[in-house]
Amino acid sequence: MAQNMDKKAAENDDIVIEEEQTEDSGLPAVAREQVKKLKEKIKALEKESKEHLDGWQRERADFVNFKKRIEQEKIETVKFANENLIADLLSVVESFDMAFANKEIWEKVDKNWRVGVEYIHAQFLKILKDNGLAELDPAGEKFDPAKQVAEEIKEVTDENEDGTILAVKKKGFSLNGRILVAPQVVVGELKK
Repeated sequence: MAQNMDKKAAENDDIVIEEEQTEDSGLPAVAREQVKKLKEKIKALEKESKEHLDGWQRERADFVNFKKRIEQEKIETVKFANENLIADLLSVVESFDMAFANKEIWEKVDKNWRVGVEYIHAQFLKILKDNGLAELDPAGEKFDPAKQVAEEIKEVTDENEDGTILAVKKKGFSLNGRILVAPQVVVGELKK
């Protein structure tokens, strides 16, 4: 292998020497013209080689980016795979909330049964939370139509309450940061 490298180095030296000799020597015009054409061909081939190398490097970078994008999409797919199931289970959460909403009737139910149902409710919410579900309660925040649904506009006299969520009529939910159900809210509006 070392001999091959020495041969290539010697050949390169020969080319340089030959170039110097052809320019300095009194070669016929035909030979000088051939040397000139060969030099131009070498430059063209070097340019073409560089273009191919640049193209290959771009394609390699595109492929690496493609692989990263596919991996990110896989992560997103896994993250939201249960989205439809969890969205369907939200009706069960709403049913629990309606059952608990009427405090007077709920307090009349047998205590042991009530504690059992409350335990099941807490366990159910924990499972949903462990799978990325979060309750959205934007009360007191500034209203954002991209995140909440204004069910009612209420006139306010305090400037600080203008555009603020005064109450939540129906809570919302997000799954791994993506809004699944937008909360329905009452928004304050300053009347002048």
